[in-house]
Amino acid sequence: MAGTPATVALTRAGITWTPHVYDHDPAAASYGLEAAAALGVDAERVFKTLVASVDGKLAVAVVPVTGQLDLKALATAVGGKRAEMADPAAAERTTGYVRGGISPLGQRKALPTVVDESATTYDTVFVSGGRRGFDVELAPMDLVRLTSARVAAIAR
Repeated sequence: MAGTPATVALTRAGITWTPHVYDHDPAAASYGLEAAAALGVDAERVFKTLVASVDGKLAVAVVPVTGQLDLKALATAVGGKRAEMADPAAAERTTGYVRGGISPLGQRKALPTVVDESATTYDTVFVSGGRRGFDVELAPMDLVRLTSARVAAIAR
């Protein structure tokens, strides 16, 4: 598989990571739950990357695929007052990835990022590798370091 901006960023940073490729079904109701099932891992270890607008500025939230993003908690975590999900086209344009394949790693423009605190309870977590059907497994604190993320309770 050819590299993605996410894998390039991981490799350049010298971070240990494992690629996981699976057959993506475009009809899947939840890309994250599909990834967990296809890879045979607990869904709580698979995290989705969501882009939100906090007080008019984009921010990234990394939350378990089994939960939902608490927009108010995200706004608080980045020092804002109000958050809403970002326009999908703006999310794709800013990150350089397509919906369902947005990785928190190697984004076109570095955005404030918050990783849900539940990630730190695992030795490794899975996030999108930058395309549908491709996840990368890495230590949660490596994810936090590489994205300059804050860790906070942003999932419910």
